[in-house]
Amino acid sequence: MKRQIIIALAIGAWLQSTAQQTREWGLTECVQYALAHNLNIKQQEDNVKLQEISLSTSKNSRLPDLNGSVGENFSFGRALTSDNTYMNRNTQSTSFSLGTSVPLITGGRIPADIKMRKLNLQAALQDYEHARENIALSVTSSYLEAIYQKDMVQVAERQVELSKEQVRRMELLFQNDKASEAELSQIRSTLANDELSLTQQQNSYMLALLDLSQLLELESPDGFDVARPEVGTVKGDELPSPDMVYNEAVAVKPQIQAEQIRLQSAEKSILLAKSALYPSLHFNAGLGSSYYKTSGYETTGFGKQLRDNFNQYLGFSLSVPIFNRFATRNNIRTARLQVHSQQIKLDQAKKQLYKEIQQAYYNAVAAGRQCESSDEALVSANTAFTLMQRKYENGKATATEFQDAKTKFMRAESQQIQSRYTYLFRKKILEFYRGHEL
Repeated sequence: MKRQIIIALAIGAWLQSTAQQTREWGLTECVQYALAHNLNIKQQEDNVKLQEISLSTSKNSRLPDLNGSVGENFSFGRALTSDNTYMNRNTQSTSFSLGTSVPLITGGRIPADIKMRKLNLQAALQDYEHARENIALSVTSSYLEAIYQKDMVQVAERQVELSKEQVRRMELLFQNDKASEAELSQIRSTLANDELSLTQQQNSYMLALLDLSQLLELESPDGFDVARPEVGTVKGDELPSPDMVYNEAVAVKPQIQAEQIRLQSAEKSILLAKSALYPSLHFNAGLGSSYYKTSGYETTGFGKQLRDNFNQYLGFSLSVPIFNRFATRNNIRTARLQVHSQQIKLDQAKKQLYKEIQQAYYNAVAAGRQCESSDEALVSANTAFTLMQRKYENGKATATEFQDAKTKFMRAESQQIQSRYTYLFRKKILEFYRGHEL
């Protein structure tokens, strides 16, 4: 017996310590944590860095290049001599060279490429912002679902407490021969069903916390809980029209900005393709030296030959495109088709945005009406349940009638909670499209 008491005390202490370690997270904290740790966002960050590197490479193409080379050659066998005869001899040669080339005129290729890669970087930044918004929206949805499940746990707990009160009352009536055993068994069955519903609702709540914690990239949902936000009232709450929301959204939403920037980048690709039609001019410079040694002949020293054979050169190279099997013409055609295709993508993105805004608006309107109706339904169900409870306690209603009224009241309360959070989420979506933070 002593051992069982010690074990019970230990379990109670562990549960109490776990409860103390649990911390409630607000919506803002959840969103900020997800933005800092979500893997999809980290992938978009890497994409932005890749575009920055690509832009740096394009800018550096204006700089001179510098190449060095060293050659060592050996020749064996018969070879032509200076007196126009052949003889067997071995020859060794060593050469050194250092050269540079600077692009002077490229037909506009380098400026066009730099502008295009700048636009690609801006588009990547907009993709990054779009990914952040999607994560924030997903976190908000999961957060409100967890809050709803948490409130439903409290509803289920109240139903259990109410059923326990009825069981205690029925047991007293049964002990005083004022209630039958069947009535007592029925109310005990109701309590068992309510406790089962509470267990199921607690499981649903834990699964909702698990989904949210995984979205936040938490290692475990242990010690994780959500704080209940202020919902407020929806009466007299006016929503902006879809056209008003769209006019604001089309100017700020990153998915639209990204497609518009890609359209500009595609237009620069036409200039990039056309640059191959024009001549290109490069400045070249270099220096070098060499060392020769032939078997059977006296050869000056290595250092002296390098000094004597030291040479430098300066020059210009002009390349004029004449015919390249129509490759440049087809590249220009391809670039123009890409511009047309990107324009279609931009139009599709705008239509999709307007469609999403329309759906969000009518969903918010419907959720607002449902919220008002659920408030009225809850008041009516509460009144009906209170009257039925009094009648049941006075013996003027059966247990079945009482249970039916309690079930309707519980259903009305759960619908009211769900409708309020649904409306809150729908309203947040409209604000999200207008560029407001969640």
